[in-house]
Amino acid sequence: MEAMTDVLILGGTGWLSGRIARRWLDAGATVTCLARGERPAPEGAVLVRGDRDHAEAYSELARRDWDHVVDISSRAAHVAAAVATLGNRVARWTYVSSMSVYADDETVGADESAPRHPPAGPGDEYDYGAQKAAAEDAVTALGDRAFVVRPGLIVGDGDPSDRFGYWAAAFARAGAESVLLPPVGGRSAQVIDVDDLASFVVTATRGGAVNAIGDEYPLIDVLHAVRDAAGHTGDAVVAEEEWLVAHGVEYWAGPRSLPMWLPPEMTGFMTRSNRAFLASRGRLGSLTGTIERVVADERERGVDRERRAGLTRAEELALLADR
Repeated sequence: MEAMTDVLILGGTGWLSGRIARRWLDAGATVTCLARGERPAPEGAVLVRGDRDHAEAYSELARRDWDHVVDISSRAAHVAAAVATLGNRVARWTYVSSMSVYADDETVGADESAPRHPPAGPGDEYDYGAQKAAAEDAVTALGDRAFVVRPGLIVGDGDPSDRFGYWAAAFARAGAESVLLPPVGGRSAQVIDVDDLASFVVTATRGGAVNAIGDEYPLIDVLHAVRDAAGHTGDAVVAEEEWLVAHGVEYWAGPRSLPMWLPPEMTGFMTRSNRAFLASRGRLGSLTGTIERVVADERERGVDRERRAGLTRAEELALLADR
């Protein structure tokens, strides 16, 4: 009888890492999760409590060998410490990085060879892309045992960032009233469903680095698809770049933002190549199916709830009234 794959997930209780753990369990693996919070691991996984700010977090885990370690941390020091302690006990190590490691946000169709941000050093002010780059370097020191996955914008039901989900909520809450849109002419949207990403982490067999991202679509087409799924019947009011900036509306994410809106010079940020992903057993589900799940999830969680990204309805209405 073939032995089960023994997997350690450094995390395993969060939105993405929990789904990765679930996929491994469904594939017949034995799964251990290291986490410090109070959230449970998926049913069937072993949960080890540990704070990665402390070196002893790995002491119990370093007493045995592992077929596969998966890490998604955005703290380079955490990743480097894990590699230093566990690296000689692991057959394969997958690090979930980010396409935010890339320094070039202008080149359309750039692939994995694009230049990265300089890796963060000890004592540097925190920068997400630089931290991910330094963490990649720690993992790739393992040679052909290392695999680096670079997702773009991860979307799906339960998304804690509220970026893609904002549009489902905005259209659903407006009903027959107007919704404010950013400039859409020539803008693109490129996302990866959280379930497609989790499946890829489990099934990919290659090494090196891969951009894990979906196909590129015109942003207006994606917003229209969300609008249709949400049943919005009001006007979609497109605002000009300069007007939004002058009215204090932010790009991309965060409070008082229009999520997924990017500065015009960032032409490469959502137009990266996914050829290596598709050639490496990466599979993409229907974008329409993802949108339907997100709309249902936003309705269930509450379209008027406090969010990490986007405009409140009151902010949006005030902006629309000033048009």
